[in-house]
Amino acid sequence: MRFSDTLIPTLKEAPAGAEIASHVLLVRGGFIRRLASGSYNWLPLGLRVLKNIERIAREELKRAGAQEILMPVVQPAELWRDSGRWDVMGPELLRLADRHGREYCLSPTQEEVVTDLVRRTVFSYRQLPCNLYHIQTKFRDEIRPRFGLMRAREFIMKDGYSFHLDEPSFERAYAAMHECYSRILERMGLRFRAVEADAGTIGDGESHEFHVLADSGEDTLVYSPASDYAANLDTVPAPALPDEPDAAGAEQLAMRKVPTPNAGTIDAVATLLDVPAARCVKTLIVYAEEGGLAALVLRGDHQLNEAKASRLAGIRRPFGFADEAQVRAELGVGVGSIGPVGLGLPLVVDGSAAALAHFVCGANEGGQHYTGVRWARDVGEVRVADIRNAVPGDTAPDGSGPLAFTRGIEVGHIFKLGTKYTQAMDVAVQDADGKGVAPLMGCYGFGISRMVAAVAEQSHDDDGIVWPPAVAPFDVHIVALNNIRSSAVSRTAATLHEALEAAGLETLLDDRDERPGVKFADADLIGIPHRVTVGERGLKDGVVEYRRRTGGEVERLRPEEIAPKLAAMIRPAA
Repeated sequence: MRFSDTLIPTLKEAPAGAEIASHVLLVRGGFIRRLASGSYNWLPLGLRVLKNIERIAREELKRAGAQEILMPVVQPAELWRDSGRWDVMGPELLRLADRHGREYCLSPTQEEVVTDLVRRTVFSYRQLPCNLYHIQTKFRDEIRPRFGLMRAREFIMKDGYSFHLDEPSFERAYAAMHECYSRILERMGLRFRAVEADAGTIGDGESHEFHVLADSGEDTLVYSPASDYAANLDTVPAPALPDEPDAAGAEQLAMRKVPTPNAGTIDAVATLLDVPAARCVKTLIVYAEEGGLAALVLRGDHQLNEAKASRLAGIRRPFGFADEAQVRAELGVGVGSIGPVGLGLPLVVDGSAAALAHFVCGANEGGQHYTGVRWARDVGEVRVADIRNAVPGDTAPDGSGPLAFTRGIEVGHIFKLGTKYTQAMDVAVQDADGKGVAPLMGCYGFGISRMVAAVAEQSHDDDGIVWPPAVAPFDVHIVALNNIRSSAVSRTAATLHEALEAAGLETLLDDRDERPGVKFADADLIGIPHRVTVGERGLKDGVVEYRRRTGGEVERLRPEEIAPKLAAMIRPAA
């Protein structure tokens, strides 16, 4: 393919609003262009990368025994009501109506549709197990799309689902999909980690996420360097830490109300009263399950784990913090002065906060806090649960030692759904004894378009993207210098292009009328793994120059040596 015939609108400067490397480089390199908030056009280079990722995924899914289908993107509301998720999904579910007033949604996922498909087509145990998948555009109405493809509203995803009549069959499929996802990421040459994860609103049991490791990742991954334990921060049990040694004699402390003007944060209160943040508690007001409000209490130096909190009985799903205006209307005080003493709301206290022998908290009065508060004496009986994030220094749940932390980009998630959907949607498959059984179900998602960003995020340098060979838009980039003015350069570059294509190598020939500096900068930006430079100076010596995008020595080779050498390197004989 010739550069001059292809839409590759490279940019010298970073686009406005781009915050992370993948967003900057994919736009600058001419891979994508924004249409609207969270929605992107895929240009020729970007689509080539996307299709390479799809190809690898399809090859490994076929190897794992999955069958490809295609399901609609517009889904009837009654299916979501059958499963009980029409309201649970919240505002991320984009709802619409047709001309007859019938309600639909744009697909954010396919559990309901595939379960309906199975209940209409699978009736006998002889048809199971069954492993189905498709690759399709999805839409989730993210409240704040950001980071380009990383958190878009519209994206391309592989949804997969398996159905089974017994646990051993299901466990084999789950293990096969775990291995399948690992192979996909290994083939792309990525550093990744599979971790235990929260099932969210989709699952109802064990799940695992697959993360491409990158400092810009939105997820915090927690692992034990001394064992195989690894999990998303959302699922890591946080131990109830014991109180500090100064708790001795706490029974003699009296609860006192003290003025704390303009101190609306834990840090401000701790500084004003000269106490550690760990000796303060913060009270967060959230929506309760049956309407109204509830309170979550943590130590001042800890952060709420929203995934854990959302799983608490009595807390509304989807999880949400109460509106400031509603808090003031119902409690008569702003959020910065709320505390558990006499609050009059259901309380859930984190284990580490509950271990405090005495503490500082809001007095439910503007500009006032209590000191010397004790749970039993001043608050009464409370419900204790693990609702905080694990922190450095916490012990791994398997007892192997202190936890370590890293960042990751979630690109895959597999779930054990059990019968959550098949029972809710009345799926019955006849077993060998003639009895109707609700099949066990697995769910296997993989972010195809997010993978493009994840690869670029992990594999780039100061000059541009460094595509792994398996997903690069082209195998070889020919840079023809001054080709418009030199027939020898133009002729040699064209001959090389034909020879490389004939050898089965996807090749981009930069035949533009541009300065050498522009062509080299674009070559680095686009990031094709192998580069051949054709220039008048080298041709005088009968050679062209070859180098890898990752660096290394420049090799001077005769033009006729290029195609055989690169073919043997890139497409070695089996």
